[in-house]
Amino acid sequence: MNFPENLKYSKDHEWIKVEGDKAVVGITEFAQSELGEIVYVDVATEGETIGKDEVFGSVEAVKTVSDLLMPVSGEVLEVNADLEDNPELINEDPYGKGWIIKIAVSDPAQLDSLLSAEDYKKLTGK
Repeated sequence: MNFPENLKYSKDHEWIKVEGDKAVVGITEFAQSELGEIVYVDVATEGETIGKDEVFGSVEAVKTVSDLLMPVSGEVLEVNADLEDNPELINEDPYGKGWIIKIAVSDPAQLDSLLSAEDYKKLTGK
């Protein structure tokens, strides 16, 4: 299982890659493996400002539907349009082509509450 060191992680299994005052958000390899084959991604919050731990969308897998939670507060700037026709990108490349949203980070101090790769690995028991 892959836990990239350059990312921060939420206890809800989202990852965030910060690039200045913007960030890319997705779900972890662990999360997609637990969900199984992802068949649909629903994010209708583009242009909205969403608070930390609030729902910004959902992923539907063969087994279940799971809410996507913001790891930090921010405005949703972009949704990965490739997921509309290819939601399985999350299963195939969760840290690359399977990213879900890009955000403008509202409160950079919230990043300090997220987990490092090592702490997230301990959380998952992997």
